[in-house]
Amino acid sequence: MIQGVTLYSFTRAFHQRRYTFADLVREVARRGLGPGLEIVGFQSIKGFPAISGDFEREFRALIDETGLMPTCLSANADAGLRRDRMLTDDELVDYMRPQIAAAKQLGFPVVRVQISLTPDDMERLLPVAEEHGVRLGLEIHSHQHPKHPAIQALLERYEKLGSPLLGFVPDWGASLRAVPQTLLRRYRDAGVREELLDALTQTWQEHHVQGPPMTEQQHGRWFGQVVQLAHRHGAGDKAIEMAVNFTGLFGHAPVADWAGVLPWTVHTHAKFYEIDEHGDEPSVPVRELVALWREHGYEGTYSSEWEGFHFNDRDDPFEVVAAEQALIRDAEGNR
Repeated sequence: MIQGVTLYSFTRAFHQRRYTFADLVREVARRGLGPGLEIVGFQSIKGFPAISGDFEREFRALIDETGLMPTCLSANADAGLRRDRMLTDDELVDYMRPQIAAAKQLGFPVVRVQISLTPDDMERLLPVAEEHGVRLGLEIHSHQHPKHPAIQALLERYEKLGSPLLGFVPDWGASLRAVPQTLLRRYRDAGVREELLDALTQTWQEHHVQGPPMTEQQHGRWFGQVVQLAHRHGAGDKAIEMAVNFTGLFGHAPVADWAGVLPWTVHTHAKFYEIDEHGDEPSVPVRELVALWREHGYEGTYSSEWEGFHFNDRDDPFEVVAAEQALIRDAEGNR
């Protein structure tokens, strides 16, 4: 097992200019949150995917200085770049090529890619991965999940191609067991009435019993249902945000569903939102997930990804990441 962290966890501190990119890398090392280091290309590197010679030298020197290990470069497959239309498959594949090359240039063995890429796109990118000697891991992120038809279609293509350079990056946010309390706290602090929070939580639980959405149409209906519910309770301009959170971030996939994609897992986003006073994650079943990963012989990286910063500005991001890493070690039997 390799533990590490994505710098995405520290987005709020980075955007507040409390840390530079190099400061964050050094702080990760100082606090023992590595050795794995994941970065988001467009967030961390000015001019990405172009990598200047100066940045490459500075980054490699930073890695030598800190002793950290580059594990994953998170690329973006943003099919909605244009105002007038979505990118074509040809444009999207061309958009990915320099991002994959950037990973090789900086020494990252894995590139996280996103669900905009189809099975045909991934097959066309395989020669690019082979050229640069990196693995492409398509992120399985809520609202999608391992049993979603889009993921199953990718799995079928991977099995047909049989290349170790194609795989998945499971994101544990697709398998929540409860709505994070820190989000509810944020809404309470903003004056949202308790009856609305109860209604939203109850709706989430009802969807949880039904299981994750199997089509985009089903997800769209759930999204609309939450928007209408929030409006009925006077949420106003918060209604869309609430629907994004309650139907888009907090997934319903049973832990056991991941078993089918674990043989193709090249990296793991150990997504979490909060750690309670007992050292547990009340909204993400971390122990059950680690147990399944161990059962299937996973030897890659658990990259801690704290997405609680979206609605929690009270907790120190480095401390909560350290707490989740301790929970993962405990689940692995290594304190």
